[in-house]
Amino acid sequence: MKKRKIVSLVLATVLGASMVLGGCGSKGGSDASNTEGASGESKGKITIFQQKTEIYDQLKELAKDYEKETGVEVEVWQISGDDYYQNLKTYMSSESGPTVFSLSSSTEIAEMSAYLEDLSDLSFLDKINDDLIAKSDDKTVGVPMTAEGFGLVYNKNLISEDQINTTDALVQTIKDATADGETGLGLSQEAYFLIGQILNTPFALQDDPAQFCQDVYDGKVNIADVKEFQELGQIFEAIKENQKNPLEVSYDDNCGDFATGKTEMIHQGNWCYSLFSSYDVDFDMGIAPLPIAGNKSIAVGVPSVWCVNTDASDSDKQLAKDFLNWLYTSETGADYLTNKFGFIPVVDGMEADNLDPLSQAVSDAIAEGNIIPWTFNEEWPAGIITTYLVQNAEEYFSSDMTTDEFLRALNDSFVTAANE
Repeated sequence: MKKRKIVSLVLATVLGASMVLGGCGSKGGSDASNTEGASGESKGKITIFQQKTEIYDQLKELAKDYEKETGVEVEVWQISGDDYYQNLKTYMSSESGPTVFSLSSSTEIAEMSAYLEDLSDLSFLDKINDDLIAKSDDKTVGVPMTAEGFGLVYNKNLISEDQINTTDALVQTIKDATADGETGLGLSQEAYFLIGQILNTPFALQDDPAQFCQDVYDGKVNIADVKEFQELGQIFEAIKENQKNPLEVSYDDNCGDFATGKTEMIHQGNWCYSLFSSYDVDFDMGIAPLPIAGNKSIAVGVPSVWCVNTDASDSDKQLAKDFLNWLYTSETGADYLTNKFGFIPVVDGMEADNLDPLSQAVSDAIAEGNIIPWTFNEEWPAGIITTYLVQNAEEYFSSDMTTDEFLRALNDSFVTAANE
């Protein structure tokens, strides 16, 4: 996806948040109300499986509220780290899949197309920018959860943005932090936070990311020979030589060290702000671009979409659609999406007056057009991050592998995954 396209489609979504949503204001969507029983008895059950660990607890609370309002039971399945997509495929192939689930890329949608119900009859779709809605064979199969952005989440009390606005400056900041007994740029052991998201930027900065990816897959280009990837390699080398091994750092610890001032910046997105509520954070923070090759933009996209299992019974599929209608049109659902999940709204008129500082930074970047696309979500082979790339990064951080060897191993992984 070209930068111009993603700027326009996400900008349209954010600007639309100031409009009036006719469906908001009632406690339940009109479809959901059909399942509500006067006696309070159960009116059916749906199961939900999704990969955003940071909203797992809130989603379980939402399930309780939904049952109170509609009489329909919602069971939220436990998430198992980086294995979400593989587990989902196993569930689906064994005909024991969830009723509602999430997918996070166009490649996953293509791979799972046989399991995706047509959602074109949902009541609120005309209030979402059409380019944000997932399609498969001209069918509407996925509803966007939110727009998100990632880059260098930094502590404004410890560093200024001009200290991290070039690759050389960022590398020096990492080294200086070590001398001061702090961590400069924290990564963590989970696949997306170790390698998946940070590797997006050099791909997204290419003139035509889609064609560049195809050239890599076809062996016409090796990323180890490309400037943007070489600069990313410099940053990884500085982390490897000056900081605690990120393989020993969990996502929670990484965010906790940032919240307590032990780490100056982390490569994360606005979603991580929800973890800071457990700490007494007393500093201002922001999101800065990963500055390789002079980049001035943060990466923004749709992280995942809600889907419905087409193999479920007709009655369960209707219950699932009723749930999505309620989630996006009811007062309770909107409160969860914008306040308790902390999502940037994707539905025209769904207001988010109290965005946290990181979500506000993403919203501002979108409005200003300072964004690059999520190439990893659109162009990379399905599952490559958890199946191949994380293994490359783990080897790099746990051995004497050189940075050039690391980049070439990453390139080989793309070629292998794309041609399987």
